Amino acid sequence: MTGETYSLPMVALRGLTILPEEVRHFDVSREKSLQAIEEAVKNGQKLFVSAQKDLEIEEPGAEDVYLVGCVVTIRQVVKLPKKMSRVLVSGEVRASLVRMDSETPYLQATVVELPDDEVVSGEREEDDPMNREAMIRGLQDVFKEYLLKNPKLSKELGMQVESIHDLKYLTDVIAANMPFSFEDAQELLEETNVMRRYELLVYKIVNEIQAQKVKEEIQSKVKERVDKNQREYILREELKVIREELGDDNTMSDADEFQQAADALKASKEVKEKLNKEIKRFRNSMNSPAETGVIRTYIETMLEMPWDKTCKEHKDIAFARQVLDEDHYGLEKVKERVLEYLAVRALTKKGEAPIICLVGPPGTGKTSIAKSLSRALKKPYVRISLGGVRDEAEIRGHRKTYVGAMPGRIANGMKQAGVKNPLMLLDEIDKVSNDYKGDTFSALLEVLDGEQNNKFVDHYLEVPMDLSEVLFITTANSLQTIPRPLLDRMEVIEVTSYTENEKLHIAQEHLIPKQIEKHGLKADQLTISKNAIWKMARNYTKEAGVRQLERKIGDICRKSAMEILEKKKKSIHVTERNMEHYLGKELYSYQMANEEDEVGIVRGLAWTSVGGDTLQIEVNMMPGEGEILLTGQLGDVMKESARTGISYIRSVSKEHDITDDFFKKHDIHIHIPEGAVPKDGPSAGITMATAIMSAVTGRKVRADLAMTGEITLRGRVLPIGGLKEKLLAAKNAGMKTVLVPAKNERDVEEISTEITKGLEIKFVTHMNEVLKEALV
Repeated sequence: MTGETYSLPMVALRGLTILPEEVRHFDVSREKSLQAIEEAVKNGQKLFVSAQKDLEIEEPGAEDVYLVGCVVTIRQVVKLPKKMSRVLVSGEVRASLVRMDSETPYLQATVVELPDDEVVSGEREEDDPMNREAMIRGLQDVFKEYLLKNPKLSKELGMQVESIHDLKYLTDVIAANMPFSFEDAQELLEETNVMRRYELLVYKIVNEIQAQKVKEEIQSKVKERVDKNQREYILREELKVIREELGDDNTMSDADEFQQAADALKASKEVKEKLNKEIKRFRNSMNSPAETGVIRTYIETMLEMPWDKTCKEHKDIAFARQVLDEDHYGLEKVKERVLEYLAVRALTKKGEAPIICLVGPPGTGKTSIAKSLSRALKKPYVRISLGGVRDEAEIRGHRKTYVGAMPGRIANGMKQAGVKNPLMLLDEIDKVSNDYKGDTFSALLEVLDGEQNNKFVDHYLEVPMDLSEVLFITTANSLQTIPRPLLDRMEVIEVTSYTENEKLHIAQEHLIPKQIEKHGLKADQLTISKNAIWKMARNYTKEAGVRQLERKIGDICRKSAMEILEKKKKSIHVTERNMEHYLGKELYSYQMANEEDEVGIVRGLAWTSVGGDTLQIEVNMMPGEGEILLTGQLGDVMKESARTGISYIRSVSKEHDITDDFFKKHDIHIHIPEGAVPKDGPSAGITMATAIMSAVTGRKVRADLAMTGEITLRGRVLPIGGLKEKLLAAKNAGMKTVLVPAKNERDVEEISTEITKGLEIKFVTHMNEVLKEALV
């Protein structure tokens, strides 16, 4: 019968391929398929079946089915409702479709049986029984391994496979009992070479085994994770029951404790709603440790925040004044402003907390006075250093979506204070910088704005926080780097340089007792005379504050302690004469007033970050071609002042008997000694103009006179800043008379008599007045 061609009724199967030796049932509902089965039952039970390529086609043609199908024998036909039949068939032989007639009431196929090619590696298989036996055993072993992974398959099938010793029959039986897709089954059906069919079958079975292993591994991991979570849940429930049986009070879960704390928390409705929502999430995520940890941290932070918790207001003005006077000498403006704030609070019961910005040189007590304020007001004190902060999230906090998210410095400061109305010091606000992560200054705008900081939102907390009752104190060394919008929200109080007398009082009342105690000495073991302190402040330090002075006192304390121990001295008295023994050679010396009046030399006054200083401006006239030389590392502003002064003098040359061609035949050299030190600022105009006029006319300048002020082209004198420090420098240099712009008269009135005493201050409005006072 091999290779025979004959005609049979045909059924096109959807999503199904039947293999030889396979017993399979399928349902038919199409009219032509039902007719084909009836015809086959009438004529020998034989039927040709082939799989459709496209399952959606209702009336398939020859091109819509696979050419290789299977001749099957119908074993049983069962009628079903709705004109359907269930057919049980057994596969017989492979056959190839030659022609298909679809015009008849049923599909009629002309097919040719496909013989099996049993050649293995060029030889007849039956001629090599050893090779055939090895292939049979290999296939049986692979199928046995598959059966171990699929215990649902019957044991009888395994026994049947073990008893088969024909390779062709074995491949057909095993292929018929494997749950292959119809595409894989079609591939095996079309392969007529027994050797290649054997290899293809082994490959597909091994793939099934590997897929089964991966599936088992995934299921095992999922089961292990589920079992662990289930075990933890059961253990927690058991622990809860055990605690209840033992009568242990600590029976509440973490979620219950959070809920109890949230109910007792004094906070707004919005905060409580957010907390309750997060606690509910915490309950539902108990089996997810990663998520639970994040939510737990957030809830704990929210519960620690002082939403509506305040400390009692202390309004005793006398006590506040006493504390401020005890801790600080001077600083009258700051003390006065704080006492005003207290007075307003006492009268109104609730006043707006001012945002004070203390600006001044380093070491003048800006940070320490904030600490004293908290003691005077009996408020919790929080210090936040802003130096170098350049990330906006440092102020506003990180969003919870980020790993390691946490609240910003402001929210952390509030949590640290424990109340909503502490004293918060924002130190070094001028040192804040920006980068690609955001504008830190802009983040501070909301914090330091009394109109909107009652709804400050930290990105981590996600609910508004009231900062309106916080007493903010900020400090800065300079206002130049603070943006104007931020500066506008603060009340600036200038903390100026200390005078020598103030340094004396600070040293006697604060620094010396503090250092003596710090170094383990007693008050009667070390005394420092008043003249010694003055000399220390004048010749061993050069600063606006008292930090260096405190260090020098510390040096004296250490050397004194060593002498007391080594030389068994009972007490040490430091005076102006033996100062060098403890501190070495003098480090600084003031440039004292010249002894004689000279031509072309004028003493100017300058402001520096460490206080005031005097500048000696020298001018020389030389034969030349009208060049102007400026030396001494002058900045652009001072160069402009020098040129303006020269232009003014040239404009009034006739009034001072200066020839018309004088400036064409002479070079002017303006120099300020200490050339390595950069100098700039709009306050040396009249000084340079006076020195130039003196050099041009040959008239001497008073040696005991100093001046400060800027000049215009028409000779008007403009006001300047830093007057207190400049007058202090003039007094230390031994000057008797100081020329000051008339518009600075009100500034002089505010300066203590301690500085102005001994100085003759003359106010000038025009260069004519300056020259009249300065030139001899």
